[in-house]
Amino acid sequence: MNATKEMIREKAELAQKRLSEFHLRRIANVDGDILLISTAYPGVWLEHAFDGLCYARLHADDPEKRLIAENQMRLFLNNQKPDGHIPYRVLDLSLSNRNYAGAEELGFRQLQECVSLGQLCLGTYELTGNEAFLRDAFKAVKGWVKWQKENRETRGLGLIETFCVYDTGHDNSMRLAGLPNACPDAEGKEYEHNGILPLLSPDVNAVYYGNLTALKIMAEKLNEPEAAARYEKEAAQFKERMFELLYDEKDAFFYDVDANNEKRRLRTVSVTNVFSEKLLTQDEFDLIYDRHFKDPDGFMAPYPFPSIALGDTRGKPHAEKNCWGYYSQALTALRGQLWMDRYGRSADYDALLEKWVDVYASQDEILFSQEIDPYTGRPTDCSRWYSSAMLTYLYAVKRLGLL
Repeated sequence: MNATKEMIREKAELAQKRLSEFHLRRIANVDGDILLISTAYPGVWLEHAFDGLCYARLHADDPEKRLIAENQMRLFLNNQKPDGHIPYRVLDLSLSNRNYAGAEELGFRQLQECVSLGQLCLGTYELTGNEAFLRDAFKAVKGWVKWQKENRETRGLGLIETFCVYDTGHDNSMRLAGLPNACPDAEGKEYEHNGILPLLSPDVNAVYYGNLTALKIMAEKLNEPEAAARYEKEAAQFKERMFELLYDEKDAFFYDVDANNEKRRLRTVSVTNVFSEKLLTQDEFDLIYDRHFKDPDGFMAPYPFPSIALGDTRGKPHAEKNCWGYYSQALTALRGQLWMDRYGRSADYDALLEKWVDVYASQDEILFSQEIDPYTGRPTDCSRWYSSAMLTYLYAVKRLGLL
């Protein structure tokens, strides 16, 4: 590690100060602080709901800060539509920038749920023990999976469909070449009929599976055994369909599948959503991980994990920033908490986090960018003071005992 202990401490103090003085805010109709993403993303996107839980866990000994997890979840639960639709983002209108000036506070145009809301609500309940919150979450997640089933299963194949790039949160990724960035309608119920859509994606479907398994656990905790049995059965059937339609046994990988039932054979970090939602047995996980995440032509980069396997992107042009077609993303590193220990890869996670600490502690020009180059560790000038970057850093410093 190139960074000194003093450099590590200095950046940790900067991150803590920035989070507490700027990112903790009150927005929408939530009576309590939530955790803002950044000025580039002025509000909270559903894919960043995990940030609030991570922050609360870092401060689990502080009762007030523990509540930030619940506030972050309620930002979405409280703004759910009567038909079950959960917003993909809630803006802080006081921080409108040129990209979001005049935009409505709530957005429903895409899914962009990159960690299942049900799993996050369960994690929140474990911190707070608030059964009233658990009941609210159970009702909300039930409505959310119902909405997706009714509006995002147009082909009747038993899986949830991707209608646009932003459904996945993977901006500028060649895995989604030919797809529009956003849905053509404000409700995310329509798609462009371009011969590719609707797409079946491993990450979107893994998250849906995660909500089904979360509903099963919630039902058990709320003493609803019949509902628990129903969701357990649905989850098992859903996993079976994912393997049937998205998994390639020869390649040992899950791929996007287009409207013509053709697999789009790019190895993307979307497979880590399958890991995060605990869809795989240990043997199933080991087969994928050992083959692709230990491979220098796969995801074993000097600064892991690249958004697309190195062998699939080497020498190909990509966007200069905000690119899920090349860079290693702080969001991916942060979400490693959800799966790397569970599947017995703690040593690999420690090594990954050490690399990210070294990058952020050594950087004085671009502080806490959302992404880094997988070969060099160089950060892009994309979303400085990014919440997930700071949380990755603070979690890593604490986990690794660097202070």
